[in-house]
Amino acid sequence: HISFFIALVVCLLILQFLKLQWMRTQLPPGPAPLPIIGNLWLLDFKLRRETLTKLTNIYGSIYTLWMGQTPMVVLNGYKAVKDGIITHSEEVSGRPLTPFYRDMMGEKGIFLTSGHTWKQQRRFGMTIIRSLALGKNNLEHQIQAEACHLVEIFANTKGKPFDPHTAIVQAIANIICAVVFGHRFSSEDESFSKLIKAVYFVIYFQATIWGRMYDAFPWLMHHLPGPHQKVFAYSDFMHHLVMKEVQAHERQNTGVPQDLIDFYLAQITKTKDDPTSTFNTDNMVQTVVDLLLGGTETTSTTLLWALLYMIQYPEIQENVQREIETVLEPSHLISYEDRKKLPYTNAVIHEALRYSNVTSVGVVRQCVRNTTLLGFHIKKGTLVLPNLHSVVYDSEHWATPWKFNPNHFLDLDGNFVNKEAFLPFSAGHRVCLGEQMARVELFIFFTNLLRAFTFQLPAGVKEINLEHILGAILQPHPYKLCAIPR
Repeated sequence: HISFFIALVVCLLILQFLKLQWMRTQLPPGPAPLPIIGNLWLLDFKLRRETLTKLTNIYGSIYTLWMGQTPMVVLNGYKAVKDGIITHSEEVSGRPLTPFYRDMMGEKGIFLTSGHTWKQQRRFGMTIIRSLALGKNNLEHQIQAEACHLVEIFANTKGKPFDPHTAIVQAIANIICAVVFGHRFSSEDESFSKLIKAVYFVIYFQATIWGRMYDAFPWLMHHLPGPHQKVFAYSDFMHHLVMKEVQAHERQNTGVPQDLIDFYLAQITKTKDDPTSTFNTDNMVQTVVDLLLGGTETTSTTLLWALLYMIQYPEIQENVQREIETVLEPSHLISYEDRKKLPYTNAVIHEALRYSNVTSVGVVRQCVRNTTLLGFHIKKGTLVLPNLHSVVYDSEHWATPWKFNPNHFLDLDGNFVNKEAFLPFSAGHRVCLGEQMARVELFIFFTNLLRAFTFQLPAGVKEINLEHILGAILQPHPYKLCAIPR
């Protein structure tokens, strides 16, 4: 009996192997997949940008990787990524739902939806963020107030060493809270601290070995204990917190919408008789959660990297400070418009975005219909990974991709120049919803901090660790700095 069983398993594995070989002929080239695990062994079960670069050297700018049984087409370099997300933006606009995200959030909101729901939710989200940016109590005022608040917190450290992480994350999270809830939280608020923890866990979990295990064996993992259960609990907490805010908004309805929840509740009422409407409480709650997840960690992590680079390159820090001093009065309230007068500072912020590239390789897409990418026929339903790292580090577009170099964004006369291969927010149909808000936040926060302080390492600390912690967002290792008042 045993020998029969072994023979059966061997036969099944051989069949599976032959099936994979046949399927490979339909796709761009790539490393040979093994039955069951595909190329996961080759990747160490992680999508590291270094591995993807190595494979580009072997297979070229478009190749196929097998995530277990599922093929994923990887696009590398500006030309290939542009073909996928800009030229064929509509065809490659789907978002595959991994078992982990499906079980945690379902197919709701903006980030994890495709097709009709996604188009409706996204268009509405864009419209609201725009109108909040322009209103009288507009977004820029809130960002300025939050930046001044952060400067005060840094000033209270009196030049002694401290870890800037919590203060920065809370400041950025409060801007998103103002957009969606219409108010900020005090840093002592327990549910606010828990919300920030929840955002962190939900974002980082997917990239861990537990996240990969959950996606491989969802049914089994769902019933087993482990850190994934903690993430589900945090996700529930976020949804409950948002639901409580929604109920408070329903009670205090003034008729004049002040924030995203107000606008959304009005939209639900307005479209209640429209059979094609996707505006409902579930999508509203998930859209708010999406914005909290998308707008907190990314911007705050970029700012943490930017300060670290200023410590690492004191001469660049001095140049920024000199430019700010020359152009702006000490009492001047810094606005986003000022970037036009501060080309060097603006270039440094862009270079921090490029060089830290916090979203690592970017987010997987899915073909919503058959298409052709770089001459290869790609079927509907195929997963596509536009590797953003390979774009912002593409040596054909950047003079010194592996060095922190603000001159990437300056011409010979010192004027600011935008670059087509600068795609940290992605591009096309699924470009980051909060791109404009993130740009304003980074400019106003960074410029305020560098006008007020000189950043340096604590006494006795010689080394700066510029390695990142691998996760869905690449964070610097925790560090302490001294903010010396100027």
